[in-house]
Amino acid sequence: MPTVFDFEKPIYELETKIAELKQFSADKEIDLSQEIESLERRVSELKRKTYGNLSPWQKVLIARHPERLGARDYIERFCTDFIELHGDRAFGDDPAVVGGIGRMNGYVVTVVGHQKGRGTKENLVRNFGMIHPEGCRKVRRLMRQAEKFGRPLVCFVDTPGAHCGIGAEERGQAEAIARNLMALSTLEVPVVVAVIGEGGSGGALALGMGDRVLMQEHAVFSVSSPEACASIIWKDAGRAREAAEMLKLTAQDLLRLGVIDAIVPEPLGGVHRDPEQAAALLREALFHHLDELMRLDRQELLQARYHKYRAIGNL
Repeated sequence: MPTVFDFEKPIYELETKIAELKQFSADKEIDLSQEIESLERRVSELKRKTYGNLSPWQKVLIARHPERLGARDYIERFCTDFIELHGDRAFGDDPAVVGGIGRMNGYVVTVVGHQKGRGTKENLVRNFGMIHPEGCRKVRRLMRQAEKFGRPLVCFVDTPGAHCGIGAEERGQAEAIARNLMALSTLEVPVVVAVIGEGGSGGALALGMGDRVLMQEHAVFSVSSPEACASIIWKDAGRAREAAEMLKLTAQDLLRLGVIDAIVPEPLGGVHRDPEQAAALLREALFHHLDELMRLDRQELLQARYHKYRAIGNL
């Protein structure tokens, strides 16, 4: 069974009815084309109405959809000759983040991204995309390697947040995130960030600071997950829906506040409804911004980045 949220049930019921009518029409050789067309018009209108007026909490649910494309899915579609690199050269490898070198839009690039799993078993291996300190250090190693060889950096952000277990704290989680931010702020190569699902807390920031920050239409990006925010403020994770309203975590909110640079449209209903179209839309936007940044010299790049982040909040 596909994952269907409460607000999507009327759409799913109509689509199921359409499929049943088509099957019945084919089996019985009865012309039901008018009835089917009428229902298809209704479902199209219902989709436009529903997905055009999503609440912040509903966007959180769409961003977390288990069939949404992840970093590896986009890397496979956007990169040729991709070679994955592992380890932080200090502690170990972190499966919650993938990274390596490949060719993208004619450029040799370094690509990094959070990686969730498909299903419970892989999610446990990937730690649900929650990065460890060694993951941050792996990413930073690849950042410095990209700078050394003059390769642009592309980051895919999709995480509930950094791992907050005892082991992660013992290995310096906060320090690892802070050093990534320091590296991203001074990196002498173009950095394009794409928020493709959840952008939660420091785990997202460890990969989320760039010359251009793009966000898919139904992705979210915030200082913490709604559940964590509700637990901290009200001691009640059940008020996550209320927290989502307050956090201003949608792409539309963040574009207005100047935190991101562009919103990438999604197929009607979300990425999972049409993965290939979603990938094509993100590819077009990402390649456009990458081309623009590659035209800047080092000094122009650093100055533009400095002014970009100084301007956030000056509304």
